[in-house]
Amino acid sequence: MKNENKVLACVDQSRFADYVADYAAWAARRMDAPLELLHVINRHPETATSRDHSGAIGIDAQEHLLTELSNEDESRSKAAREEGRMFLNRLRERAVAAGVQSPDVRQRYGNLEATLTEQEDDVRLFVLGRRGQSAENTQRDLGRNVERVVRSLHKPILAITEGFTEPRRVMIAFDGSIVTRRGVKMVAGSPLFKGLPVHLLMSGKKSQDAPRQLEWARKTLELAGFDAPAALVPGDAESVIAETVKHQGIDILIMGAYSHSPLRGLLVGSKTSDLLRSAKIPTLLLR
Repeated sequence: MKNENKVLACVDQSRFADYVADYAAWAARRMDAPLELLHVINRHPETATSRDHSGAIGIDAQEHLLTELSNEDESRSKAAREEGRMFLNRLRERAVAAGVQSPDVRQRYGNLEATLTEQEDDVRLFVLGRRGQSAENTQRDLGRNVERVVRSLHKPILAITEGFTEPRRVMIAFDGSIVTRRGVKMVAGSPLFKGLPVHLLMSGKKSQDAPRQLEWARKTLELAGFDAPAALVPGDAESVIAETVKHQGIDILIMGAYSHSPLRGLLVGSKTSDLLRSAKIPTLLLR
């Protein structure tokens, strides 16, 4: 079944999948949108068999070896599909218990980035974990797929952390850019955050135009019925945002993401990744 304007939750078989499902269910209910849980199985070279086939010599040995390897691959694929089916059914039940009617599930082989790009036209909101299965046994606080996936998409992406807390207080890290202005308009016109206070925070380098831009954002939200307190706090944006999130008990941060090229990020670092590490709360990323 094709669901246009759906909430698409990207899940893998890690403990973070439960929280992705929880936030995706919350968003789907708020927006009255269909929910799909997507599990992408990636064929990694390291899943190859560890058995020693070096002794396979003799008449027709090559043909027998290829057949044996093909059977082993099919057996692993079948096991992975069945394990994934049970995993998705459990998450579907979790979403139903959270109040979502008839959530859809899908399992596909392929590359995560390419698969999500193919789905994008029918998606209203992506939900994914800031960490995943590959990060469970490491000290990384940001999964290796996050930046690459976010850069490949153009729809809003809710990157969630460990644990679920129903959002009560929202903050927009507003910088006056086209992306964050579009984000203000999106929040004003969407049911996702209706009834919740939306704090506006502008920080960074001083600008003569900043007060006017911040006032535009505040009025836009207030005209849409939001309580939108606004603050202009000069200083290092990453530090100011992280401190404000902590002191005001913000539950979701909204901000622009990865506006510079990957090469620049490689050379001087990524402010988006730094903010994701320091904020430690679910973050709605705008592209």
